[in-house]
Amino acid sequence: MHGPATVGWLMTALCAVTGLACVLRTRRAGRPERAEAAHEAVMGFAMAAMAVPALWTGRPLAPDGTAAVFALLFGGLTVAGARHARGARDDGHGRGARGRHLHHTVGAAAMCYLAAAMAFSSPAGHAAGHTGHGAPGAGLPLLTGALLVYFAGSVLRTGVRLLPAGAHGTVVGAAPAAGMAAACRLAMGTGMCAMLLTM
Repeated sequence: MHGPATVGWLMTALCAVTGLACVLRTRRAGRPERAEAAHEAVMGFAMAAMAVPALWTGRPLAPDGTAAVFALLFGGLTVAGARHARGARDDGHGRGARGRHLHHTVGAAAMCYLAAAMAFSSPAGHAAGHTGHGAPGAGLPLLTGALLVYFAGSVLRTGVRLLPAGAHGTVVGAAPAAGMAAACRLAMGTGMCAMLLTM
């Protein structure tokens, strides 16, 4: 992500808090929801680590080495998300669970793409004082744009679900646990949009 280091630290804080919230969700959720929350927690903490500006200064790894580590990590999460999405068809939890796992898969694949874009970006994009997520114009513009549209739509859709319903201010059709899950997805979707916008 190209820009002031402050932006990177803010992204790190947002994603780390989101990951922590997902960890807390795993303690209260049933088995299927626990697996989803655990996957989102790993995604949150991995996104937080990827946004740390200090990791892109050349120590302890060169920027392309750091990018390769994150590409492998998010590649593994992509495979795990795809396997969960395939298994969700037979676990009795319906289309919603499968859709959420597919969303996790898209998110992990997008982060893998961002890491790969960083690995192939110009070394000038890793100058001190920048967060290092690629030089401006890194990556494929059409793919970056498509991912940005997808995650922006996801953020808007999730945000609408969190709007108060009526005068009592209750979350639309959501129990407190479901509202927390939606808030976590909203935060991570916002973070993903920010990373894509700074490509």
